[in-house]
Amino acid sequence: MIVMGSLALLRPYWLMFIPMLLLFLKFTRSLDLSLGDWPRAIDPLLLNSLIVKSGLTLKGTKNADIIWSVILIIIALSGPAQKVADSNQFRNLDAALIIMNVSSMTNILKMTTAAQIALSGSGARQAGLVLYAGDAYLASPLTYDLASIEALIFAVDNQTVPDGGSHPERALALARKLLQDTQIFAGDVVIIGDGEGINAQALQEARSLARDGHSLHSLFIAENVEDGVRRTVLRAAMMELASEGRGLSGEGAAAEKIAEAIATRGIERVEKVTRLSLEWRDFGRFILGLAVIPLFSLLRKVAE
Repeated sequence: MIVMGSLALLRPYWLMFIPMLLLFLKFTRSLDLSLGDWPRAIDPLLLNSLIVKSGLTLKGTKNADIIWSVILIIIALSGPAQKVADSNQFRNLDAALIIMNVSSMTNILKMTTAAQIALSGSGARQAGLVLYAGDAYLASPLTYDLASIEALIFAVDNQTVPDGGSHPERALALARKLLQDTQIFAGDVVIIGDGEGINAQALQEARSLARDGHSLHSLFIAENVEDGVRRTVLRAAMMELASEGRGLSGEGAAAEKIAEAIATRGIERVEKVTRLSLEWRDFGRFILGLAVIPLFSLLRKVAE
């Protein structure tokens, strides 16, 4: 894709076929289409004399009409387009959603730091915040005001969610419903927790998010427990959750990597055809209509 201000070529690689076509014509037949291959078979001076004596007027034949039609078709396929004036309304097609487990506040500083770093990957897109323990709550709906979300993150304490327990499946279900209700095209969901409460239903919610076109990333923040086996099991559960959600996983230190992946995926997403069709008005179809005109001319010549 080549962008020149409000104009663009969506599929510029098609243009390489024009010089290929001209080279093919140059090396396979005479450029003077009205004379066929005579210029290659006869001396140029003799040919000019014959043309003058015969009073022949050189004009392009039906082959020229076909060539012009093919060139116009190639230009149409290259996707000349103009940016839609109101394309800003499509900015909500992707978003970043942070989910924090606040069932235990032992590592609250690590949790909030990881959440802030992950949030930085949303860039200019919308972002939201979901908190969960025994139940899940929408702390911040999707908004462009990232500063307000950061303030909420650092205001979280052990009194924020009154329900005891740990039910990540409820938070994931709430996140999926939010993305559906706001018609998000493709979102990045980051769940930050200690791995407690991950069950078959949570894994199913992760698969549902992936099926809807979203990515679920997980950041494991371990509790201060001495049981190394338990810690390994919980970490593996968080990794499996991200795997089912087709996202990245890691511990708190991986927050920067996930933030970078979120930012990169947002850029790549713009290149998708489904997104281009919403943000750019492709004039290729109209040029295809023009390509028919030389063919009508060809039909008229055939009829004569």
